Amino acid sequence: MTGHAGVVVPLHPNPVAAVIVTFNSEDVLAGLLDSLIDGLTGLEKCEVIVVDNNSRDHSVAIASAHPIGARIIQTGRNAGYAAAINIACATLGANVDVLILNPDIRLRPDTVQAMRRALINPGVGVVVPKIVGESDHLSYSLRCEPSIVTAWSEALLGGTLSGKLRTGEIISDRKRYEQVGPVDWATGAILLISAKARHIVGVWDESFFLYSEEVDFMRRVREAELTVEYSPVAVAFHKGGDTHANPFLFGLSTMNRVRDFAGHHSKFETLVFRMGVTVGELVRSWRGPEHRAALDALLRPGKWQKRVESVVGK
Repeated sequence: MTGHAGVVVPLHPNPVAAVIVTFNSEDVLAGLLDSLIDGLTGLEKCEVIVVDNNSRDHSVAIASAHPIGARIIQTGRNAGYAAAINIACATLGANVDVLILNPDIRLRPDTVQAMRRALINPGVGVVVPKIVGESDHLSYSLRCEPSIVTAWSEALLGGTLSGKLRTGEIISDRKRYEQVGPVDWATGAILLISAKARHIVGVWDESFFLYSEEVDFMRRVREAELTVEYSPVAVAFHKGGDTHANPFLFGLSTMNRVRDFAGHHSKFETLVFRMGVTVGELVRSWRGPEHRAALDALLRPGKWQKRVESVVGK
């Protein structure tokens, strides 16, 4: 990398481990592994680790047979996203930067190199790229810290208008996606975590099982006085779509939004936040079963917690 006046700036020197968590991911996993062949080009040291949460399909066989040479860790149970990440990280040295990848991510040849350049700054703890979907359509992956204002704004105005007014949680100002700089958090489909952040922040919170664990982790990164840095020159493709397509996953995601907020605010603040999210799902319940599932999760969290417990470890 060449800096000002032709000075050569070395890339971040730490080795990298790419950690992929799978659960019945056979339809998308091969595509990600294929993209790693070019996506990891230029890295002197990079290990690929696939942590499988007891898939009932051919995910493990696909990972084992792929020429990328991934190390396979089988948890033997549906341990959850955070637990799988922790299991992989526990096997790594303290000096390793960790690239977290959803199996439906696709890397471009310069994605990881561009993300690593952002880690040259010792104040950066996590790097997130620009994420695009089909036909390179921009995905609104950047987020603001959840608050009472964001919950009620999105409930009453909707996510799109709230984003434009900058009162919602989702950042939908397209100009922001062309600017380098810190953000509160971003969707956890692809994250590069520095070894320094791993050491200071510690393990991921496994109590969430799935969804909001990345919100919690990146909040703790910021609390450690490190930044979550957005790099628009790093671009990744994300197929995505499972959360909204699956009522159970959407309900779980909504329930965990409130759980995460409750862990950092008073009972009264949490009540007002929950009411905002509930109103939002109530007025959208006619749109489809995912919103009705979210509403049910908000009104009967005990029932949904039992549903989650019935899945964990299976």
